[in-house]
Amino acid sequence: MTHPALKDRASLLALLDAWAARGWLRSLDAAFASFLAREVAEAPALLLLAAALASHQLGRGHACLDLADTLGDPGFALSLPPEGEGADADADAERPVLPADLLEGLSLEAWRAALALPSLVGQGEGDTPLLCLGQRVYLRRYWQYEGAVASGIGCRLDPAREGPVGLPADRLAAALTALFPQVAGVTGPDWQKLACALAARSAFAIVTGGPGTGKTTTVVRLLAVLQALALGAGEGEPPLRIRLAAPTGKAAARLNESIAGAVASLDLAALADGDAVRKAIPTEVTTLHRLLGSRPGSRHFRHHAGNPLGVDVLVVDEASMVDLEMMAAVLDALPAGARLVLLGDKDQLASVEAGAVLGELCRRAREGHYSPATADWLAAVSGARVPTELVDPAGQPLDQAVAMLRHSHRFGAASGIGQLAAAVNAGAAEKAAALFDAGLPDLARLSPGAGEAAFRRLVVEGDPAHGRAGYRTYLETLQATRPADDAGQAAFDDWARRVLKAHGSFQLLCALRRGRWGIEGLNPRIAGWLREAGLIPAAEGWYLGRPVLVTRNDYGLGLMNGDIGITLALPGPRGAEVLRVAFPAGDGQNGIRWVLPSRLQAVDTVYALTVHKSQGSEFVHAALALPDTLSPILTRELVYTGITRARSGFTLVDQAASGVLERAIGRQVLRVSGLMERLDRHTGEQA
Repeated sequence: MTHPALKDRASLLALLDAWAARGWLRSLDAAFASFLAREVAEAPALLLLAAALASHQLGRGHACLDLADTLGDPGFALSLPPEGEGADADADAERPVLPADLLEGLSLEAWRAALALPSLVGQGEGDTPLLCLGQRVYLRRYWQYEGAVASGIGCRLDPAREGPVGLPADRLAAALTALFPQVAGVTGPDWQKLACALAARSAFAIVTGGPGTGKTTTVVRLLAVLQALALGAGEGEPPLRIRLAAPTGKAAARLNESIAGAVASLDLAALADGDAVRKAIPTEVTTLHRLLGSRPGSRHFRHHAGNPLGVDVLVVDEASMVDLEMMAAVLDALPAGARLVLLGDKDQLASVEAGAVLGELCRRAREGHYSPATADWLAAVSGARVPTELVDPAGQPLDQAVAMLRHSHRFGAASGIGQLAAAVNAGAAEKAAALFDAGLPDLARLSPGAGEAAFRRLVVEGDPAHGRAGYRTYLETLQATRPADDAGQAAFDDWARRVLKAHGSFQLLCALRRGRWGIEGLNPRIAGWLREAGLIPAAEGWYLGRPVLVTRNDYGLGLMNGDIGITLALPGPRGAEVLRVAFPAGDGQNGIRWVLPSRLQAVDTVYALTVHKSQGSEFVHAALALPDTLSPILTRELVYTGITRARSGFTLVDQAASGVLERAIGRQVLRVSGLMERLDRHTGEQA
């Protein structure tokens, strides 16, 4: 029996407003449905519901709404109520109708039939705000982004296109030998060398791998190979125009530092023009927004197909964080003959915005699927043979452009963090849980019986017996190393660097924003504990030692969403102290940017940091606090991302008695999208 709200537009719109009032939907989602209702009087309630939910799904990272998935499991497919809010719903007399109740008894055929309104819903090119393609409902703009990405990548995978393919095999082989000398005693293929060869072969390439697998090292050597070939192509040939970019300021700053060191230490003695090659490899990294030339108050950029970037090679790091819209903009702004190289960990959480582009493109990376022709070519130019199990006569064009680095230099075979990350990735929940009982020195778990006092000790003191820091470490560093008032600016910059480094020795991560185990509940609790311990002078407002997270890009201040700074006190007039927030300058020179608190309009206290916001960061000791009930946001990718933020020690804070960890590991992020179908169709047509 169809729910009454699905028969009456006014009732449906009232329900959407009630969902929005509770934070289940964005106001934008409900407003979109209301707008369509005003514009088209004959639009049925089921169409308006699909429009609101398609908009809602964009906010959750999906490119579209899958009608069948939504009908099959509305709570999980829509994450409504959000963050497990419905767990105590029976006690809430004012609770609005749940999606599961609303959709009960509705068939896919009936919902699709309600969408057959040509004035609002199309099936291809046109100007309708919605499209219904099979069981997927799109907002037109995101259908266009999806098509632009599929086309932009597909064209670069076409071997018949004009572009940076057909490199001389003999010179490529010589450059690879110079940059990847054989190491005595090492057996098996050198995946960094193979990745470099694959990326040199294609106008589009992906290098993926977990933490410590050498993605940055590989891409620096790739750039050295490409520049060596360009500079040696003939007398007077200019070097390639190379740009390096990342999706966030924090990611750009980290790459800035790591790539500068990698270029400086690169051994180019075996290359004929080693010095010229080194000078031709850039070390400056920018954000994608800056690269494309963002226009304030607009979705458009200065660079696009009509005004392309002046580049021959574009490298994008932390590509798992690049959403569908941004990837479409990047591809649109690239000149036809330019290379695009994406770096990232395919197993990390996808972008906050719609799309999981890197994860989808790397769907077959682990199994390789290299064609025999690709395997033979790799053997000829690299001297290394791809393992037989990774060769597939039916390999697709995209497979030939994706390389997965498979050896972690950070986490050895004995590393508990490495073993735990691998178990989570494999969906081996029982093995992952058992690792915490195996006595591994870099793993610890606070189980439900540990209690609040144990959690407080972890956050404040850490685990000194195992060398794991808590927040006391950076706050005592702040107090103990402050220079004298007359020490000069350089001394205060050095102090800020020490405090920021000490702050990176520990970070508490969490899955949620709301609730006792989200940042809204954890940050004030932790501030109170640190205040009681005498480590900070206050628990609210601006105070010495307050760590803050930038939540919105501020190009005027040079701060990006995700940047973390620490509030410090500098000497002021007549012996007074003046609070300033110290941020890493992200200039590759270890500089410090000092900002007045009054100028920071979009910051949060950050004793607890969501796993999403932690992407691109690394901490000596990281703790992941799971909520006490299962939430739709808890997935394998979130747990994996939280674990791999830790370099030396990881602590799981699991206060649930119901196996939340194990259940989260069993659930994967499945972003709804048609990207791969469209890319496969595009490359199939080329073939």
